Amino acid sequence: MPRLSLSERIRVTSLAAERARRRLVSRALYSQLLRWRYGSTAADQLLILPQDLRTRDPSFWDEVEVGQFGLAGSLAMVDAGSPFETRPPTEAWARALHGFDWLRHLEAAETAEAQDTARRLAVEWAGRNRGNGGGFAWRPEVIARRMISWITHAGLLLESADPKTYDAITESLGMQLVRLSASWRTAPVGPPRLLSLMAIVLADLTIADHERQLAEAERLLADELERQILPDGGHISRNPAILVELMLDLLPLSQCFVARDRPVPPEISSAIKRALGMLRFMRMGDGSLARFNGAGIADPAHIATVLAYDAGAAPVEMGHTARSGYVRCEAGASILIADVGPPPALEYAGMAHAGCLSFELSHGPHLIFANGGAPRPRETDWINKSRATVSHNTLCLGEKSSSKMVRHRFLEELVGAHPIRYPKTVTAEASVADGVWTMDAWHDGYVHRFGLLHHRQLRMSRGGLCLEGLDRIGGKSTEVRLKKDLPFSIHFRLHPDVAVSDPSEDGSIAIELPDETIWCFRASGAKMTIEEAIYFADSTGPMRSWQIVLRGVTYGGGEISWSLNCE
Repeated sequence: MPRLSLSERIRVTSLAAERARRRLVSRALYSQLLRWRYGSTAADQLLILPQDLRTRDPSFWDEVEVGQFGLAGSLAMVDAGSPFETRPPTEAWARALHGFDWLRHLEAAETAEAQDTARRLAVEWAGRNRGNGGGFAWRPEVIARRMISWITHAGLLLESADPKTYDAITESLGMQLVRLSASWRTAPVGPPRLLSLMAIVLADLTIADHERQLAEAERLLADELERQILPDGGHISRNPAILVELMLDLLPLSQCFVARDRPVPPEISSAIKRALGMLRFMRMGDGSLARFNGAGIADPAHIATVLAYDAGAAPVEMGHTARSGYVRCEAGASILIADVGPPPALEYAGMAHAGCLSFELSHGPHLIFANGGAPRPRETDWINKSRATVSHNTLCLGEKSSSKMVRHRFLEELVGAHPIRYPKTVTAEASVADGVWTMDAWHDGYVHRFGLLHHRQLRMSRGGLCLEGLDRIGGKSTEVRLKKDLPFSIHFRLHPDVAVSDPSEDGSIAIELPDETIWCFRASGAKMTIEEAIYFADSTGPMRSWQIVLRGVTYGGGEISWSLNCE
């Protein structure tokens, strides 16, 4: 277990003190003495209903009818009982159940029975959970998701409801708003805190007689957006998939300002514009987001829905997102995106991957090289494996990752996972000259272990039909001579839809895309093999794939060149 540096210990102490302060403030604000400042707990009139941009699945109701509750990738059998009495199969399932995001599926069924079930479960939840409760149901981010779901689908819950049902749901909604207004400060850093503030602003916009609290909620949300959405549009965690989830909530919220004839706060408009630009930057040829730093299974419909709001934007330009740490090259029908950034701050690094200088490549609608990506939340056994360097298209030294996992009890509790550290320094330059795109980059992730740097050069030419690479291992300033040879491996993970053949007589490997296009991979300076791999980012779960691996040993230096050409 790596020891924390002095600066990291200071940071952890500061984070612990800040969390304690936030808890004290939230507890005081929710006391009987101060909770009045959040206005009435009544929510008996909704002025507008926000739009739900998430995909709906009417078949969910068919499963509920036979006693199955499938949430967050896990299935629980409810039978004739209540899902709230069922033992949760996973923590993610419990969060989803109490978040009520599944209301959209019941509304999509468009049956009286589904509507009755939605109302019954909302009333049951309200009866079981009071304002001073605890557990999953009262975590700020879960309250936020539930409030957004109840408000968005208020038509399903309240239309033609009897007075008793109407009062139970609206009184609970008002009470939840008061609780969240006091407790949002205790939400985990990152998206949970943003979600909590978005829910408060949404409620103040949609619930009658709550305008008095809106100005303060807007200011808090604006500050958090500026903190988390970087100037280039990336999220501070460096996970591009987070932007999709944020936009699915932030876009309807901005529409509510318009519906209430109020100006959209400039901080919200700016964050939306920046984030949409980054999503387009990180999109591969098949429409998916590049699988870096926690990005995995993303609903293509959600990505397309979000980007439809950016339909009139200028074409995506090649370039380097200096703050987010990614490089993009688009040549002909080929798209290449590379990770050229260090991990984020410890409190945001719980989902970060050790994939520095890895890249993904697509041609037309087909992925050629794809990182392993992140598995579904329920597949906890695969999470650490998916974060390792060997699960990415880059070089691995000594069978070790270029990042180290920090196993610290407080950080794990704060972040919800083990954050990573290293590399400390990553540099990258990208340029285009005479129709050839070139990227030169290096990182120091292996300096603390072996005293070695990884340099990588990528060159794209012939309109995207030729990719050449050079991976160089060397010392930081002087030549390094190790006491013993160190093994290395350079991984080129193929997407599961791609077919690959054994090396031919000339040593090349043929890669066949689904459209029957043939690409040839060649390398020198290392032994080339075809090995099994695991692709984590599939909607059905981890699946077998193939990878080309260049293996060798280094005494402290060396160069390995390789190329991929469309024949």
